[in-house]
Amino acid sequence: MIQDRKEVFNLYRKPVAPSESQVIWKNYRFTILTTALFRLEYEENGEFEDRATQVVLNRNFDTPEFKKKENDEYLEIITPKAHLIFHKEEGGFTKNNLRIEAIGNYSLYHSTWHFGEKPDTLKGTARTLDFADGAIELEEGLMNKNGYSVFDDSKSMLLTDDGWVKKRSKGITDMYFFSYGRDYLGTLKDYHHLTGKAPRLPRYALGNWWSRYYPYSQEGYKRLIKEFKTRDIPLSVAVIDMDWHLTDVPPEYGSGWTGYTWDTDLFPDPEEFLNWLEKEGLRTTLNLHPANGVQPYEEMYEPMAKEMGVDIEENKPVNFDIANPKFLDAYFRYLHHPHEEIGVDFWWIDWQQGSITKVEGLDPLWMLNHYHFLDNGRGDSRPLVFSRYAGLGSHRYPIGFSGDTASTWDSLDFQPYFTATASNVGYGWWSHDIGGHYGGKKDNELFVRWVQFGVFSPINRLHSQDGEFSGKEPWRYGNNAERIVKEFLQLRHRLIPYIYTMNVISHFDDFPLIRPMYYHYPWKEEAYEVPNQYYFGTQMIVAPVTSPLREDLRLGKVKVWLPEGRWYDFFINRAYEGGRTIDIYRSLSAYPVFVKAGGIVPLDQSYGNHTGNPENMEIRIYAGDNGSFSLYEDDGLGKGSEEITTKMNLIWSEKEDEWSIFRIDSPVGNHDILPDERQFTLTLVGFACHKMPEVRVNDEIVDVEVYREGKVTKVVIPKQPIDSSYTVNLKEVKLKKNDMHGELFRFLDRAQLPISQKEKIYNTIIRGKSSARVISALLALDLGEDIIDAISEIVWANPDEVD
Repeated sequence: MIQDRKEVFNLYRKPVAPSESQVIWKNYRFTILTTALFRLEYEENGEFEDRATQVVLNRNFDTPEFKKKENDEYLEIITPKAHLIFHKEEGGFTKNNLRIEAIGNYSLYHSTWHFGEKPDTLKGTARTLDFADGAIELEEGLMNKNGYSVFDDSKSMLLTDDGWVKKRSKGITDMYFFSYGRDYLGTLKDYHHLTGKAPRLPRYALGNWWSRYYPYSQEGYKRLIKEFKTRDIPLSVAVIDMDWHLTDVPPEYGSGWTGYTWDTDLFPDPEEFLNWLEKEGLRTTLNLHPANGVQPYEEMYEPMAKEMGVDIEENKPVNFDIANPKFLDAYFRYLHHPHEEIGVDFWWIDWQQGSITKVEGLDPLWMLNHYHFLDNGRGDSRPLVFSRYAGLGSHRYPIGFSGDTASTWDSLDFQPYFTATASNVGYGWWSHDIGGHYGGKKDNELFVRWVQFGVFSPINRLHSQDGEFSGKEPWRYGNNAERIVKEFLQLRHRLIPYIYTMNVISHFDDFPLIRPMYYHYPWKEEAYEVPNQYYFGTQMIVAPVTSPLREDLRLGKVKVWLPEGRWYDFFINRAYEGGRTIDIYRSLSAYPVFVKAGGIVPLDQSYGNHTGNPENMEIRIYAGDNGSFSLYEDDGLGKGSEEITTKMNLIWSEKEDEWSIFRIDSPVGNHDILPDERQFTLTLVGFACHKMPEVRVNDEIVDVEVYREGKVTKVVIPKQPIDSSYTVNLKEVKLKKNDMHGELFRFLDRAQLPISQKEKIYNTIIRGKSSARVISALLALDLGEDIIDAISEIVWANPDEVD
């Protein structure tokens, strides 16, 4: 068992830095890993540590160029990114003998670090949101507007060659100084080189999850899944909470919170149940609270007790002892592998019992995450563990369970910021209780907004507690809410080709799915002023609505910063001029998601439980600039599967003698895992097409169906062999203008305002000869801030381009 751990772990650790990168003076060692990343060590005994730790796996960076200056008193190390000055004295680092300046004019007074100081960073994440009802304090992260950050690895356990852990020597300092300035993506890239890649998730994990703390029966759960299917609501993961195992146990054995034996009163045939779920297109995870060990009533008690030397006759429990390698071996062999053999795909580790083991400094949560993830990947499938965050390096063990949160607007309002900011420690795959776990009140609008956020989150998992009135089944929230939630859950499955591509990019390029705005605009103060707004992949910006509708307008409001350029709303296709911060108003059925001109978004045309590589695809293409997108596909499951790349390019032109051209190249890679044929529907957003497009497949003109649907043009290309290439020539194309008057009419028609007031507003708009005059005249009507702002959004969205 432990030998298996060693073999898996050694695939991705190279902890020894080149000797040329090291500068040593007595008991101090400075390792220049990059021009912007230094390792700082002090060892009382002078024996420096080169083994991997719980956080750091790889120090094998190429030696960068650096200058060393040294005399009897000082040691200096200088790179283009940092200037280290060490005043030579024995006894360890102090604030007086070590300082490092981040080079780059980031701040007049705050870009020099003295040993022991804690930089005020842009924050990271937290172990859990358990019982949170709004904002909580976050740990520090790696990103800092002042140019530098530090993390202390001194208390981290060592990883030994046999796949186990070992305490470090006392009297040591082992720290890492990052001096990447505001190159936040560069910081992440080298952080992942240092600590390990974020793994590729299996494709099924990116669909909708159903989760509820509730005593389902086998037949009851089947009825539930059938109801979702009947209502055309897709799911890809079934989360079975703790009632899968025995919970009603004799009081002498405790609460029944921990368990490994199926409750056959509820689940008489677990294997049949798990196989049925798989046939329905769902993978399964089981909830586990392992802290209470193995009690005598468990089916696997006897072999477990014998393995651990517990006297069966005395009826004593096998205590949970994650710090014991013998226990860990038996823990997987007897308690988990038998369930996996009948169909359990991965485990939900619901650890809530603190951070202490019998080994000082060893966090049981980290041990559970680390070894569960490795054990789950002992075959060819990509491993998963579903658990809470256990500190730096936890990005190697997706997926994160954020804990039991309150069902309130305050709780929802904190989660977008919390999710995006976690990227500052490389933690990119949080899963929240969508809809909240406890408390609150029935609020259809809140549920809809939470699901919308979930669809544009790393993982979308609907969840609730066991109260009879707490369920998150969409049909329990009224017809309108059910319709909207259904459409968004269908959209999540349609987005899987896009999200899965980002999953691949996250692994290979260290580029997380969710990113704060300041990653791409580090010198724009506006990027720091929209903490709930984030990039969703490479093509989309999301600004979640986290407050109730304005009653009179029936619209939700959110502040949005759009960077320079032309942007399109993903749902209503309205064009916006960027380079400004504006208030956005959206109905309950719409959500503020923006795609820049030149954007290309691939979607699955279908939305069932199946999450594989699609046979029918929609490609949304946004007018106004050149663009490109590489679609990545593979088998979605295997650790070693190679990506197939399909490149797409848009060449935009409005010139009369030039064409706009969209190309889809033939997929590069092993086509065996793709469908034999594929059908594309191109959705042209923002294109004013005056002539029929010319579509060539493998350089031969083919007949296509072209029609207009609302504000977009659809080009339906008949199904073609998978290795085909496509060229779409668009003649005499212009940018499509916003329908300002039509949108203003629809806005007023929906608003809960007096009819006379609506007519006065609309007549003022019709008479207005320019956008400025319209707004000026409306201001004189004393309408109220929200009404003026909502009208201004439509009028000023793209003021030079309105019909």
